[in-house]
Amino acid sequence: MEALQIALPSTLKLNIDLTDEQYFQLCQNNRDYRFESTAEGELLIMPPTGSETGNRNIELAYQLQAWSRQNNLGKAFDSSTGFTLPNGAKRSPDASWVKIERWNALTPEQQQSFAPICPDFVVELRSRTDSLKELQEKMQEYIDNGANLGWLIDRKNKQVEIYRPGKEVEILENPASLSGEDVLPGFVLDLTPIL
Repeated sequence: MEALQIALPSTLKLNIDLTDEQYFQLCQNNRDYRFESTAEGELLIMPPTGSETGNRNIELAYQLQAWSRQNNLGKAFDSSTGFTLPNGAKRSPDASWVKIERWNALTPEQQQSFAPICPDFVVELRSRTDSLKELQEKMQEYIDNGANLGWLIDRKNKQVEIYRPGKEVEILENPASLSGEDVLPGFVLDLTPIL
């Protein structure tokens, strides 16, 4: 008898109408999965990251958190944090940061759930199974919803795409570091252990 081989796509897309509370509970009850939801209400179910990508994600989050802790200008978040964007999408960037005054304007209940806020700064780290086009669309969505700076780190092509409101996407070839510009003053991401 021949073994049955079923290959699922890297991301499952389901059309399920969930309230915010139902979505939050779904995520809490299924912590082994990563969920996002589009502005149209499409539920995205993604597998956990592979070990190599997870190692690079933690390096990215570590550097951002170390900078954030030193200056106390805002709050840094890792890839397991969900945000509800103004357009209704629920997204979880690989790393993100929110200015302290914007974070403090949220109620404790909002901070404990998927905060209804778009981070000021977002990073997406492309794994080998991620669609570049889908990540580019997600980066533009962050900018359209209020992010002031976004980095799409594409390890496969050794490139970084920099997103800013009202500007064309800037593409850097194999950079050694990235500047947080005026959004993250003084932050420099060392890309050596990431790219």
